[in-house]
Amino acid sequence: QVQLVESGGGLVQAGGSLRLSCAISGRTFSHTAMGWFRQAPGKEREFVSAISGNIGNAYDSYYGDSVKGRFTISRDDAKNTVYLQMNGLKPEDTAVYRCAADATLYKLRDGNGEYWGQGTQVSVSS
Repeated sequence: QVQLVESGGGLVQAGGSLRLSCAISGRTFSHTAMGWFRQAPGKEREFVSAISGNIGNAYDSYYGDSVKGRFTISRDDAKNTVYLQMNGLKPEDTAVYRCAADATLYKLRDGNGEYWGQGTQVSVSS
């Protein structure tokens, strides 16, 4: 059974930083693409970032336009964990952030995912 558990959300002031973590179990992690999505009240779900599984001991990654230059996705295959480092947070970053897993990086980039976590709340005050 595949399970994804997010952590690291919280309340910060504008300009602050948070690091989200997502641990996955029940699936071979090194060959699984991982991604982050967010959804704020009254808005559609938004793609944040995604990272590929291990491809020749290297990774491909993508970012949504609104977070480029501020957020960084990474993964630690030994810990079965993907991270999202969020710097320079803005009030418009406030949302529930969910982790997703899929066999294909490009499905995540297109907004799809086979498995999903329940989400963690990120709130940024102005």
